[in-house]
Amino acid sequence: MSSDLLVDLGEDPATAQLGQLKLTTIEDQQWPADESALSKSETDVSQDFNAGSPHLPWDHPYYDIARHQIIEVAGDDNFGRKVIVFNACRMPPHHQLDHHKLLMYLKGTLDQYVESDYTLIYFHHGLTSENKPSLSWLRDAYREFDRKYKKNIKALYIVHPTMFIKTLLILFKPLISFKFGRKINYVSYLSELEAVVKCDQLMIPARVREYDNKLRASLKPSAQPPTSPPRSPPLPNQVFGVPLAVLRQRDPDGDPVPVVMRDTISFLSEQGLEMEGIFRRSANVTLVKEVQLRYNSGETVGFREMEDVHLAAVILKTFLRELPEPLLTYQLYNDIVNFASVSSDNQVEVMKALVESLPEENLASLRYLITFLAQVSANSEVNKMTNSNLAVVFGPNLLWGRDNAMSLSAIGPINNFTRTLLDQQHLVFT
Repeated sequence: MSSDLLVDLGEDPATAQLGQLKLTTIEDQQWPADESALSKSETDVSQDFNAGSPHLPWDHPYYDIARHQIIEVAGDDNFGRKVIVFNACRMPPHHQLDHHKLLMYLKGTLDQYVESDYTLIYFHHGLTSENKPSLSWLRDAYREFDRKYKKNIKALYIVHPTMFIKTLLILFKPLISFKFGRKINYVSYLSELEAVVKCDQLMIPARVREYDNKLRASLKPSAQPPTSPPRSPPLPNQVFGVPLAVLRQRDPDGDPVPVVMRDTISFLSEQGLEMEGIFRRSANVTLVKEVQLRYNSGETVGFREMEDVHLAAVILKTFLRELPEPLLTYQLYNDIVNFASVSSDNQVEVMKALVESLPEENLASLRYLITFLAQVSANSEVNKMTNSNLAVVFGPNLLWGRDNAMSLSAIGPINNFTRTLLDQQHLVFT
């Protein structure tokens, strides 16, 4: 995760000393195991999969990596960028982990998102002398991650950094490009992450939360970091984070498709279909919050006056992601994750039955969205957004587990279902 800090290290004395750096105190190494090794949404998936990694069969080449939940995908951040999380505390001891496979698994996760703006969050607590990768592995990992992976990473947040990480950065700062160096951010307390991403959507390990509480408790009252701000009570005209059924009841015309979706899709249909990389770029977070506040205050939002395609695209994704229940609903989670087991001859019929079982508001909104995305894909020679690319962007915004976070093993089936829905939308919605 911090491989960009480690250019070709070689075998000089500094490298040898770094290898001996103490990463955590003995006390830190004695934290209890996480309360639950698996998320609730994953343990509910299907008895056809082993409970250790329910979305991958036991003989899958990456089963032994996925089951640890070291790497997760956690929706979008406050800027509309995909969030990839790396949990150091979930790395088992050296002899229990194939580090080469871990590297390939990380690359497999990033490969789905490197063409879009994305954010990396690295929870450093729990990396010890027993589970830390060798410096030679970090050097090899750095070589693996070429410009393709670095170009669109907009920020790397290192949470709970230790002297080990800080020393690496100091020693090798001259070798790190100035451009990438500006993307590295130290985060001392979890509350500081709220400015970047809603921590509720991150499945933060219990060990990390306990460690954060311990750090805060050790500070003098005058030095206490700010706590995460409490959630504001909903405004009378709240739109974001409100159930679709409630929005329909409030709509003067009883339209089942929410106004945010109508506004953004109408504007994007007019001005965004030929925009290269539509839905892949982030937007100014201040403007995003301003637009959200205007909607939540009952004001009319005119995207045509703002003329910002990427802003409208981020608002659409943010609206979907902030729904209290995903558009495809928790009820269909297991069916969708296991959809790959349906024979190709029956997929359209099964998919049609699934979407038609949705509440009326969800079905209408899904049809409205997918019909629009089919238009986007029809212009893929110009905008570069094929059905596969759109599925990667929208899959995590259409369905997620009850704990919000998803490992690579969970997100693959969801994205595949979304791609198939886009491919067959003319048959599914007839």
